[in-house]
Amino acid sequence: MSLLEPLHRQRIAQKVGGHQSGRTLDQYFYADEAVYQAELDAFWRSGWLFAGHSCQVAEPGDYFVYKVAGDEILILRDDEGRVRASHNVCRHRGSTLCQDPAGHIGRIVCPYHQWTYGRDGQLLACRGMGEDFDKSEYRLKPVHLEEVNGLIFVSLAAEPMPFDAARAEMAPQLAPQGFDRAKVAKIVDYTIPANWKLVWENNRECYHCNANHPQYIKANFDHYNADDTTERVRTAITSATAKQEDRWAAQGLAATHTATGMCVFPDAANKIWFAANRTPLVDGYVSETMDGRQVAPLMGDYQAPDVGTLRMRTLPNFWNHSSCDHCVSTRLTPLGHFATEARVIWLVDRDAKEGVDYRLEEIMPFWQLTSEQDWELCELAQRGVTSSGYQPGPLSPVKEYNVMGFLKWYLDVLGTWAGKTPGAVD
Repeated sequence: MSLLEPLHRQRIAQKVGGHQSGRTLDQYFYADEAVYQAELDAFWRSGWLFAGHSCQVAEPGDYFVYKVAGDEILILRDDEGRVRASHNVCRHRGSTLCQDPAGHIGRIVCPYHQWTYGRDGQLLACRGMGEDFDKSEYRLKPVHLEEVNGLIFVSLAAEPMPFDAARAEMAPQLAPQGFDRAKVAKIVDYTIPANWKLVWENNRECYHCNANHPQYIKANFDHYNADDTTERVRTAITSATAKQEDRWAAQGLAATHTATGMCVFPDAANKIWFAANRTPLVDGYVSETMDGRQVAPLMGDYQAPDVGTLRMRTLPNFWNHSSCDHCVSTRLTPLGHFATEARVIWLVDRDAKEGVDYRLEEIMPFWQLTSEQDWELCELAQRGVTSSGYQPGPLSPVKEYNVMGFLKWYLDVLGTWAGKTPGAVD
């Protein structure tokens, strides 16, 4: 922010207080630079961010860099096998250390003056600084990191909010999938010409699915809602769930979402920013592939392919859909108030061989098409909300309840940052 920050906070608090429940956001929240800068503090430098998968740093010395909110976070596996996070900044004169987005290193050597750090972040060598220089005071600045069943989360906050509840919710659901025994099959980065909130709003409803996601609706039930679920559809859901429950029980699994419509998320009233659930697929589908077939070896602890889909989401930047044979993670990063980076990561079992056990042209299209269809819709929404003809519109209580929940969560967090009483948003 700037010297005008108190005025910006006051303006943001006024706008938060003026939001009308059940409607979309005022244009101000999508288009004002001061709001974007406030969001970097309120969400991206404060919350827990999904950075990537631990299999991306499988061996000591493997690393990748996550750039967010003006910071570069170095994710590295050390010599003891522990995954660490630190600022990718030399403690001498601030030079960037690792310049490649990912790779393998022995020691971390600053390209500017060759200060050298171990994989644990300790400063090992700093020529020219004199015999009395205390190297122990100049280790790399750490970043808070939590690893849960192969997923890496980081926080730039000085004192991040507790992670225990998120771990307790997600770990039992994640364990059978075997993220910690996976490998990356493919990574695709997208730049979406839309505000990050519009991307989340799109993700939180399936009102648009029937007209825009022909692949997705063949495999899933959650595009149906209370207003359009026929008796035939209810029977199909009940039948699919009943068939799967016995088979799942034999594998120690259980469906946690079997109703029509999307699973409720976020729970803004209780400030819950994380969720994981297992849901049945349409009868005849065992994987989110173009024809529903299993197209790669089973992952994790699965003994049979009929396990439905495991779904996870954490605000502000992560969702995942996992089938019996592959996983697809999406990581969001804001690039300004008119652009968002989406990194989509496909995982398979670590022993699977490309071209032998799986083919990218079979595991990728389902979610590649669905994602790209969404990015186009988000671009259209961005063009609309920045138009002089835009004004907040009504949300459907039966199809967009999760959009309402997301907006409440967003306004509560931003309002708290601006000095508004927590929980005051309707």
